[in-house]
Amino acid sequence: MHSAKPQALPATARPAPLRRAGSRLLVMLVPWLALVGLWYLVKYSGLVQAQLLPTPAAVLRQFWVSLTTENLWVDMLLSTRRVALGLFFGMLLAVPVGFLVGWYRPIRRFVDPLINFFRALPPIALIPLVIVYLGIGEVARVSILFYASFFAAVIVMYEGMAQISPIYIRVARTLGASDLEIFWKVMVPLTLPHMLTALRVALGVSWATLVASELVAAQNGLGARIQNASNFFNLEVIYMGIICIGAIALLMDWLLRALSRRLLSWQDRINGEAGA
Repeated sequence: MHSAKPQALPATARPAPLRRAGSRLLVMLVPWLALVGLWYLVKYSGLVQAQLLPTPAAVLRQFWVSLTTENLWVDMLLSTRRVALGLFFGMLLAVPVGFLVGWYRPIRRFVDPLINFFRALPPIALIPLVIVYLGIGEVARVSILFYASFFAAVIVMYEGMAQISPIYIRVARTLGASDLEIFWKVMVPLTLPHMLTALRVALGVSWATLVASELVAAQNGLGARIQNASNFFNLEVIYMGIICIGAIALLMDWLLRALSRRLLSWQDRINGEAGA
């Protein structure tokens, strides 16, 4: 007997995952391709003087030259480290302060005006005071990023806690839970989404503040490179630095979103069970 040959899957069934992956990739690429096309359109439309707007190709060439011969990767790593340190220390303080202010309403009424007052101050306005009190070293630069990330995160933290329904606490107390058990088993899981949102908001604010922090006598870093290029009207380097900041910030945000999906997967399961 001849063994039956396995039949090939229908053409429509076989490449379905590939089609989905291709569709997702296309959806991701279309906005960027449209942006590059718009960039070229503005460049050659005559809306701006030709020498005031480099082409994407010129910026890409500058990126390659800077990366291979001018240690651009060192500036990228230094700026990322500064942002990471400012973000870490900012969140380290924002989380307990957010819990404290959100948990105790009397403290919130007292602290809320102060937090909103300092949150409204642009970090760049504090640079002279930072130089006076902290000098012009790394501590001064990281402190500016810490300031920006803390006030961005703490608002999200305690506003998120204030929106948690008190029914969860009442039910926990009815079941005999202590304050410590309510805090760890009720409030922390319910506040985790707000922590992750605060982290993402603080990350964006930190990168937006990077150039200001590197005004403090920085000789390296993406912000310093942009500042130095502006002194010589080197537009290719300015655009390159801006794009590098945006690209690294986007990559870090993608990582945080992936972490959020993993840490909050239990909520999707609970919602699915509740819906069923």
